[in-house]
Amino acid sequence: MRLKVLACEVLTREICYLVAHSPHVIDLTFTKKDGHDLAECLRQEIQREIDGANDEGYDAILLGYGLCGNATVELKARGIPLVIPRAHDCCTLFLGSRLKFKELFGDNPSQPFSSLGYMERGDQYSHSPALRKILGLDRTYEDYVLQYGEENARYIMETLSLTLDLTEHQQKVLYIEIPETHQPGAEEEFRQKAAADGKEFVPIRGDLSLLRNLLHGQWNEEDFLVVPPGETIVGVYDWDTICRATRIEEKNDENLDS
Repeated sequence: MRLKVLACEVLTREICYLVAHSPHVIDLTFTKKDGHDLAECLRQEIQREIDGANDEGYDAILLGYGLCGNATVELKARGIPLVIPRAHDCCTLFLGSRLKFKELFGDNPSQPFSSLGYMERGDQYSHSPALRKILGLDRTYEDYVLQYGEENARYIMETLSLTLDLTEHQQKVLYIEIPETHQPGAEEEFRQKAAADGKEFVPIRGDLSLLRNLLHGQWNEEDFLVVPPGETIVGVYDWDTICRATRIEEKNDENLDS
């Protein structure tokens, strides 16, 4: 197959490593780190790349992103299928599965993390996921009272464990190291940066399985969403499905009805 990859630059080392071992012909385009902080701008940039690749003879366009602050929501497949991992953000791509992500971040979705690619690009050496906001866990008790009443607000707070004090989680930072792209001295440099900020350093072993399957064309439904031409990506925001595809006309109709 001939494939086009659009991905965040924090994945440059891992993707280039995997492309060298892929049986397919792959062209690469990387976007700047922290693009999801301006989700609308990043979405427009990715969509331009998708549209520009439409007549280049690719079999599929692979997205090296998760939902990434909703930057990939509403992306449209034109004449070529889009393939995106079922992931909330790049952390899942470094860990190798959404199950591992849920295991490590399910109780503390604002937990900062980093990797070699994240540390070596830009000024910030770690990243705090926007998942807490995406899942609606950033709202206060008063917000829920106004919308649902006091009794329901108490139930929601208890169910979602919103009384959790995240201060403890902010005092440590996870460093995800990929064995295949390990660089001598990088872990120690990160440890020193964390110590200078008064944060506990927690090393985590990463896994290239998810990215490898993406780049090798092994797109099982459990781990990947394949978006056919004429459909768009819609966020689901759970721990399993995460995103789905819908006809562009269907989405437009929903907007008109609302």
